[in-house]
This record gives sequence, C-alpha cells and structure tokens, in this order.
Amino acid sequence: MPDRIEVEVACALPERQHILAIRVPRGTTALAAVTMSGIAALFPEVSIDSARLGIFGRLLGTRGLPPADRYLVCPGDRVEIYRPLVADPKDARRRRAGGVA
Repeated sequence: MPDRIEVEVACALPERQHILAIRVPRGTTALAAVTMSGIAALFPEVSIDSARLGIFGRLLGTRGLPPADRYLVCPGDRVEIYRPLVADPKDARRRRAGGVA
C-alpha cells in the first residue's frame, strides 16, 4: 500500500480558478491537504482558515460527513474551497422576479 496518495485541491473565484494535484501522506485530513497544497498563496483574498471545505460538491461537516479537520482524504478526492455567498439565493431570486414573492 503506497504511503502517499494523490488528491486535488480546488479554489475558484469569478475571475479565475486553480486545481492543484498534490501527493499527501495517507491519513491526511482535508484541512491539512489544503494547507500542504499552498493554494492560499494563489488566493490571498480567500481566508482559508475560515473557508468551508467540501469533497466533490458535498460540504464537509454536513450530511454525515466529518468536518474538514477530521475527514481523511481518499485517493482521487477533490477538496474544494468554498467562498461565502455574496447574496442570499432566495433574495436574489425575488429580485430577478421583480419583487414578487
């Protein structure tokens, strides 16, 4: 069994995105993988420490998934860094519909 596994770390902003493929020791948490990737240097405007993380679109710490500091990444996982919502989706939908609730 290999001592290191390959995972991806992804972060996207409206104007740019990066997906980094990295090799991490088996038993690495999602949060540690993000730190090891160095992606924070590419996105200084994103607070990695307070950002929410997910695996393939599933938010860590919800729906039975452990939080990012306890989720152990698996080979091929893509750890995604989520930025905060700019607007409440319900409010934005109401505004687009012309204020009709």
